Amino acid sequence: MGAPEANPESRKKMLIWGGTVVLFVLAWVAGWEYRNHRYDGFAKCLASKQVKMYGLYWCEHCADQKAMFGKAFRYVPYVECGLKGGGGITQECKAAGAKLFPSWQFGASPLKEGVYPLEELSDKTGCSLP
Repeated sequence: MGAPEANPESRKKMLIWGGTVVLFVLAWVAGWEYRNHRYDGFAKCLASKQVKMYGLYWCEHCADQKAMFGKAFRYVPYVECGLKGGGGITQECKAAGAKLFPSWQFGASPLKEGVYPLEELSDKTGCSLP
């Protein structure tokens, strides 16, 4: 004896439910991708303009600044100033004049300290936001 065949009405309902689930999954994946990569082009533009961020791995404000970019922060030129073990800052950061963090360098200009909203980074660099 074989399995009973589903009637056409229940088969139609299963296809509708299956299609709905697939659409929700696709929408979630697209939203995740957009949230995590929408600033990739902006971050790459900052790099092309010789913009650099100096920070410390234990600095809460640095973490806040990085979080604004999401996964796109990997494209932002970043200099880690913290010595492992928490014992001061690196020689590179001392030579650059980094004292407060995060600090930003825009081309050859002196360092500017503080957390900058992305809109302000856009204004300073000419890099457009999505």
